[in-house]
Amino acid sequence: MVGSAIHRKLQEKGFHNFVFRTSKELDLRNQQAVSDFFQTEKPEYIFLAAAKVGGIIANNTYRADFLYENLAIQNNVIHSAYETGVKKLMFLGSSCIYPKLAPQPLKEEYLLSGFLEETNEPYAIAKIAGIKLCEAYRMQYGCDFISVMPTNLYGPNDNYDLKNSHVLPAMIRKFHEAKESKNESVTLWGTGSPMREFLHADDLAEACAYLMENYSELQFINVGTGIDITIKELAETVSEIVGFEGRLVWDTTKPDGTPRKLMDISKLHEQGWKHTIDLQEGISLTYQDFLKHHETLRS
Repeated sequence: MVGSAIHRKLQEKGFHNFVFRTSKELDLRNQQAVSDFFQTEKPEYIFLAAAKVGGIIANNTYRADFLYENLAIQNNVIHSAYETGVKKLMFLGSSCIYPKLAPQPLKEEYLLSGFLEETNEPYAIAKIAGIKLCEAYRMQYGCDFISVMPTNLYGPNDNYDLKNSHVLPAMIRKFHEAKESKNESVTLWGTGSPMREFLHADDLAEACAYLMENYSELQFINVGTGIDITIKELAETVSEIVGFEGRLVWDTTKPDGTPRKLMDISKLHEQGWKHTIDLQEGISLTYQDFLKHHETLRS
């Protein structure tokens, strides 16, 4: 989702000299394969968006995989970027790096100030390591490596698998299939009370392109909207857009996750960038993308 959005945005801006490999063609967990790729292609600018990602179920179930694979991916790419003299690298992290009970909104300086949320701790630790790796290569070797921390993302080419997707695409699929089946209700995890912020992938791509050209500092920078809503409000919005008219049932035996994750984006605004796609519009666009692919997803 993120990589394709960044590609589209760069094409819009007139860039055309891209180097691509699919995950089947290049396993970023393989150190030698990554090193060979960099030595052969010698890319100048890197957007490191590759990662093993998922929602609460996936994060909590595949804890070793999330920690090991994300560490391997970012270690291999960042080190090879240093070895081959890449001009600039951008590492994309996640808002889950912040402590579970950090003050809101989340300022960049709150990193490592408290305990992480248990269910996604392995992923968060890997992302924190990536931030620190970029900082260390900048400090020791003078590499122009920067890190950005996006809030919760959604948009075209999202993952709609109910077992390992994030909350918003999972809701889109659940409500759509419930509407098709004429179900009277949809059951959702938790209480609906946690608050979350959502950023459309096209807005993130715009921010990444902007920061790649205009930002070069040791400190990572938050990327978000600065606006959050409850999961209950999100569910009501998605069900309305999808057209599901049944009841929402909350399974309170399931975890809520972090109570709130609102990004402080004052630093981003000071850099001269703000998002343009509001949540209602963004969900509508994403639902249209889902409709193009949902038959394939069901099979």
